[in-house]
Amino acid sequence: MPSIGTVREPDANAPEPTPWHALDGGDALLRLGASVEGLSPGEVARRLERSGPNALPERRRRSGLAVFLDQFRSPLIYLLLLAAAIAAGLGEGRDAAVILGVLLVNAAVGAFQEGRAQRSMEALRRLAGLRVRVRRAGQEEVLEARQLVPGDLLLLSAGDAVGADARILEASRLATLEAALTGESLPVPKQVAPVEAGTPLADRASLVFAGTHVATGRGLAVVAATGPSTEVGRIAALAESGAVARTPLERRLAGLGRLLALAALGVFALVLAVGLLRALPLADILMVALSQLVSTVPEGLPVAMTVGLAVGMQRMAARRAIVRRLAAVESLGSTTVICTDKTGTLTRNELTAVEAWLPGGRRLRASGTGWDPAGHITEGQRSLDAASDPGLSALLRAALLCNDAELLPPEAGQAGWRIAGDPTEAALVALARKGGLDADRERAAWLRTDEVPFDGARKLMVTVNRGAAGTAAFVKGAPEAVLELCGAARRQGGDVPLDGPGRDEVYREVEAMARGALRVLAFAEAPPVPLDGPDPFSALRGRAVLLGLVGQIDAPREEAPQAVRKCQSAGIRVVMVTGDHRDTALAVARQLGIAAAGDVALEGRELARLSGEALRSALPRASVFARVEPDQKIRIVEALQARGEVVAMTGDGVNDAPALVRADVGVAMGRSGTEVAKQASDVVVTDDDFATIVAAVDEGRLVYRNLRKALLLLLSTGLAEILVLAGSLLGGLPLPFAAVQILWNNVVTEGTITVNLAMEPREGDEMSRPPVPRDEPILSGPLLRRMLLMSGTITAVTLGFFAIRLASGIPFERVRTETFALLAVCEWFNLANCRTETRSALRNGLGRNPWLLAGVAASLGLQALVIWWPPLGRLFHTVPLTAQEVGLVVAAGSAVLWAEEVRKALARRRERRRSRRVP
Repeated sequence: MPSIGTVREPDANAPEPTPWHALDGGDALLRLGASVEGLSPGEVARRLERSGPNALPERRRRSGLAVFLDQFRSPLIYLLLLAAAIAAGLGEGRDAAVILGVLLVNAAVGAFQEGRAQRSMEALRRLAGLRVRVRRAGQEEVLEARQLVPGDLLLLSAGDAVGADARILEASRLATLEAALTGESLPVPKQVAPVEAGTPLADRASLVFAGTHVATGRGLAVVAATGPSTEVGRIAALAESGAVARTPLERRLAGLGRLLALAALGVFALVLAVGLLRALPLADILMVALSQLVSTVPEGLPVAMTVGLAVGMQRMAARRAIVRRLAAVESLGSTTVICTDKTGTLTRNELTAVEAWLPGGRRLRASGTGWDPAGHITEGQRSLDAASDPGLSALLRAALLCNDAELLPPEAGQAGWRIAGDPTEAALVALARKGGLDADRERAAWLRTDEVPFDGARKLMVTVNRGAAGTAAFVKGAPEAVLELCGAARRQGGDVPLDGPGRDEVYREVEAMARGALRVLAFAEAPPVPLDGPDPFSALRGRAVLLGLVGQIDAPREEAPQAVRKCQSAGIRVVMVTGDHRDTALAVARQLGIAAAGDVALEGRELARLSGEALRSALPRASVFARVEPDQKIRIVEALQARGEVVAMTGDGVNDAPALVRADVGVAMGRSGTEVAKQASDVVVTDDDFATIVAAVDEGRLVYRNLRKALLLLLSTGLAEILVLAGSLLGGLPLPFAAVQILWNNVVTEGTITVNLAMEPREGDEMSRPPVPRDEPILSGPLLRRMLLMSGTITAVTLGFFAIRLASGIPFERVRTETFALLAVCEWFNLANCRTETRSALRNGLGRNPWLLAGVAASLGLQALVIWWPPLGRLFHTVPLTAQEVGLVVAAGSAVLWAEEVRKALARRRERRRSRRVP
């Protein structure tokens, strides 16, 4: 037999080896060349050398230089590099330096922000030194999980992390928490016996998996796979193989860049042709053409985009969402569908006992959530206490005594109660405390003398306890299993036979609880009986007395229903994609408003039978996908994207990683999420709360709206510059601006205000608007019409002012200075226009954005320096203006404000008329 890790050529004729879960434990040891005494130190060293450390391959971190150079990958940047090259070729080193300076600042800001995101992620990384217990050479050792090799023997007990995939050899009440791998929210009972070869991953009860934790019991298992060979490694490789899709913003900017490139080349050719027709000197023509080229490119847009995304990233971080990929900020704002996990995201991931039923038709409710014992048990409007209610007391006592869990108070500085043991049992302890029973006192008064640990096959647990009132057996388990043992039911006044109608009543109550997404447990009491023999439960059959039922739920987060409604009002559909059972998932979806009347839930096995076209057709009515596999999550994402949706996928487990990569925005959970999920994601939510995702969407929409405002300002001014220069050339006028003045306006005047426009606060209606369609260009129809109105007004005012002042006999240098100042004034007034779409600028003071106020002040100061400070005046061909001339310039420049105010007033009137027509 070849040693573990031996590489050999595949034999096409060799039969497929029996999978580990279908293999007998002894055969697994034989195949691995291991024994129950464990491996020797020499054998461990040899196997570690062959198989490598038990760790996933780490993604190579990009160098700072690579991140910096990546900031130059944009059509807009390519145009500016071309402009800088032309300027340098003409000997205008100053102009070329200014353009390159803008590019370097943009790249530095972008690289800095990406570095901050990376550092935030590293702060979230969990301690890598996971410790496990193993048996080697007959001795127990504690070591780091990365030192495990195939053939090692894992010693497992409650609370331990499982360090590798392993075949179970011994198990006593062993159950593991596998939500991170399979999505199953409840502990999964484990067994020694093999299961069928074709058993799905979530039902392979003879295996434990890396990345999971032991909930209850103890066990011994032999390591069958480590590192990349584990289920975690397989899914991580699937996630790594997925291509990262471009965000909607990246696609829109790429389209805009191509459009601007064509426009710039066209304008460049037009200027050359007109200049040559007018017999202007070639050097002058080239400088004017260069100015037009620079005017066509919104130099401030890359900086504004980077700063806007970075500001959005910081705002999201303040709302507990860490952004790993900067462009994902805007993608969240464009999201049309959120595919969300249930457990821990929409729910608390803490089971809560919320209902109880006592024979005789008594229905009880329990307040409070999670494992916090604060709360009350009520019947109708009446609060109950076990001390004065024998029926409730008997039920709660059985729930406490047939139970191994403990509640632990919050640690200093931590919020929330902790548990030791099974989450299901911990919820019962919390329920008993709400009813007035103290777990420690009851367990001390009723000593356990015998027990049958929970049997996953029989779904029963029994304890025998001796107290002052005598000795009794207490039974807990699935309702159908407990009812098989019961011959009577305890009612007020005594025990009554549990006949056919009585059993039907119990089953109806169980079904009613299950329809409400409750996990139902039944409890019974019986005389003490011997619990030895092959079937310890048989001695209880017919002798147990039913005490009642308890319904538990992983309660929805308090803020989740409101967050779902907020998504729906924003035109965002919420779809639940979970590894949990269909009925539970659908019930929770209905509670939260995710599933409407007529909506359906699809299970993974049903999804597997659907063709791509059938799946796309089923999507409008499918609001829940349950028991899905990792590759099926990818199918769901791709089918939604094929329908034109922008998809955000949330997840915390390893099984979520491939879909996180494939989605437009992958959102991982920072608190409960696995490292694989975090590395595959674009955004990490540090509090695992769905409401935080919705808040991040709100921030993303604000970012996109602000970027459009900055783009509107930049393009309307750039187009006006082009039209003014073209009008001068075609009208036989001298050029109204020197090339260096255009560069000053584009880089300094615009730069000081555009970046701060990206920091505008929210207007309040971001989540009441529909999402931006995936294929909508960034220059949409309404935005384009506004841009043409602004550019047309600026062009008419500037060109008309220039022509009139020249005709008045004013010296050219003075008129050019006035026109240069007029262009800046038009931009300042236009800044006020761009801040809102329909709200009057006169009612939207700059004080709402102190950064913008500071930017305007800086722009004013710099413009004053370039006009009135002689050294800069000589450099930029300006002369000092008088107060009267400044007043004339300001009055003329305000025309762009009044033109837009008229448009906004008409838009508001149309909106009022439209709202009155809507019933």
